[in-house]
Amino acid sequence: MKKVLIIEDDKEISDLLEIHLRDIGCQIIKEYNGKTGLNNVKFNNYDLIVLDVMLPGMNGLEVYREIRKSEIATPILMLTSKSEEMDKVLGLELGADDYITKPFSIREFIARIKAIFRRVELFSQTVNDQKDVKYRDLVIEISTRKVLINNHRIELTPKEFDLLYLLASHPGRVYSRENLLNIIWRYQHKGYEHTINSHINRLKNKIERDVSNPQYIITSWGSGYLFNDQII
Repeated sequence: MKKVLIIEDDKEISDLLEIHLRDIGCQIIKEYNGKTGLNNVKFNNYDLIVLDVMLPGMNGLEVYREIRKSEIATPILMLTSKSEEMDKVLGLELGADDYITKPFSIREFIARIKAIFRRVELFSQTVNDQKDVKYRDLVIEISTRKVLINNHRIELTPKEFDLLYLLASHPGRVYSRENLLNIIWRYQHKGYEHTINSHINRLKNKIERDVSNPQYIITSWGSGYLFNDQII
């Protein structure tokens, strides 16, 4: 049984989501405040967090940042409203697994939930077949999702790790921004390709000695990004 935490201050929405998530066999815990929701996450394990952006106590984006700072990699589906376009962009750039805009249909919501569960299960099934990556002083450990440079751990968000591992696993292959969105987020967030730019820039700042002259992640102007196959 999947254990899902809903952090949503609108009780009617929270209750409605609970009913339909129970219908697909989920165990539900609900929080109505950002701070109490964050505290709950830190002391309990969940298979998924449904996180509203507009919350009392602490907004959803702040909750998200604190969850990831605590190295909790639980998948997060963010709820936004049509008036929160910038919050949606920030949510994607922070690395949220998916978002859905209010008002939404329950059918779409459940489809998004099932898609996240499938991605997690697929990763669990294939992780043993994936190999660690090592190039010069860079080591990517797939089983622990750990990145080391000169034996020093580099702290990455889940999406930054996924991007780095994908590129490093296929050196020399160019991925367009749209490709990366579809592969890493596994959802076609059309119009948000610039999110990839933000992730790549942060990733470069963390792993490159000289961002102006990167040795690992190379920009293919007009095409996308690739991992430098000349360092193999």
